[in-house]
Amino acid sequence: MSEGKVTKEELLKKAMIWKEIALKLHDLYRGKLMVLPKCAIESYDDFAWIYTPGVAEPCRKIHDNKEEVWRYTNRWNYVAVVSDGSRVLGLGNIGPEAGLPVMEGKAVLFKYLGGVDAFPLVTSARTADEMVQFLKWIEPNFGAINLEDIEKPKCFDVLERARKELNICVWHDDQQGTATVVYAGLKNALKLVGKKLSEAKIVFFGFGAANKKTADVLLLAGAKPGNIVIVDSHGVLGPHREDVKGTYKEWWAMNTNSEGIKGGLRDALKGADVLIAMSKPGPGVIKKDDIKVMNDDAIVFACANPIPEIWPWEAKEAGARIVATGRSDFPNQVNNSLGFPAIFRGALDVMAKTVTDEMCIAAGDALAKFAEEKGIHEDYIIPRMDEWEVFPYEAAAAAMQSIKQGVARIKVTWEEEYERAKNIIHRSQEMINLLIKYGLIQHIPEDIRKLYHKTK
Repeated sequence: MSEGKVTKEELLKKAMIWKEIALKLHDLYRGKLMVLPKCAIESYDDFAWIYTPGVAEPCRKIHDNKEEVWRYTNRWNYVAVVSDGSRVLGLGNIGPEAGLPVMEGKAVLFKYLGGVDAFPLVTSARTADEMVQFLKWIEPNFGAINLEDIEKPKCFDVLERARKELNICVWHDDQQGTATVVYAGLKNALKLVGKKLSEAKIVFFGFGAANKKTADVLLLAGAKPGNIVIVDSHGVLGPHREDVKGTYKEWWAMNTNSEGIKGGLRDALKGADVLIAMSKPGPGVIKKDDIKVMNDDAIVFACANPIPEIWPWEAKEAGARIVATGRSDFPNQVNNSLGFPAIFRGALDVMAKTVTDEMCIAAGDALAKFAEEKGIHEDYIIPRMDEWEVFPYEAAAAAMQSIKQGVARIKVTWEEEYERAKNIIHRSQEMINLLIKYGLIQHIPEDIRKLYHKTK
């Protein structure tokens, strides 16, 4: 076995270790979040302004003008992480309670990477109508809402309706977050191979929430509908697919695939420049012979978790020049965490009323530019999560696009937003680090930490 290659058995062994680590630490900490004050409490006299009688005055101000809530409360930095638990990771419809650990984890990433105060809110709402109504009920508390792990096609309906009917940012990370990061990586990958988005033949393998929104964003960024070929579990989409009439796939069947391709994945990949796969865990879901029929300098995004549809080295052996996956232990990780903390940071700082797809493109452009300035190559087309400087850079880009589109409540310059975002994120990380340093957040026990080494 050559350098860099691992077997499925080795990855599964690592996954089992992480399962053990996760259970031990979730039990140790009994959850991953807590609530702390951000105001000084230096004597019991301070409770008189924090609560009664002093608190009545900001209440009066807000009653006279609701917009004052952004000035006198922390609503400007609150985000709700909302899920019904109907499509959690690769576990399916496991319900809201079982989805809560994921939403807590998401909130931690919001805080550490974006300085955002996020709250997990799982709900028993089942229908799209119930979900939208739930979002309306909680809207007065939050500056933005992050939808998470909601089954399709309900997730499409909830997102589009909520964006129209609520007056704060609403986005679905499985859709817009994924699309942002894939777009950023693809932009740099195309640059490396000397191809243009407007001319590239792009094949989507799997067409759930993530790939559907990625296709939306790529069209907005300049991809041509006729150059897109979509393959779902029943084959290539096209006018011949009677089964998709009346579904969200109908438009795509009628407006993509200008070559009139029929059949399966290999038929679609003949002469393709790009493959974006978000289907089911591999390996072996995509074959080496599939990649061999693609154009020279092919780009492959094999994003299924926990194991990509094809091993990266197999894709390269078959002719792919650049390969990205969803895993941190392979080059070019396509990770939503590169997107949502910063985009929300920028949106919250200008009190945006929505997160548009154009804001996702602006954020994706910032991610791509940050990596390009560091020096892109075949194994580095997108920043890594530990390059925290990218987050304020990306936040500023999202904020500027929000202002440009007229969906921001306040206007700032790029420099002002960059400095503000950088300070908020840095302060958030320093606070957490200090709590750990002084034992107010318990260190991870050494016996558990030793298990980490077995995953390397």
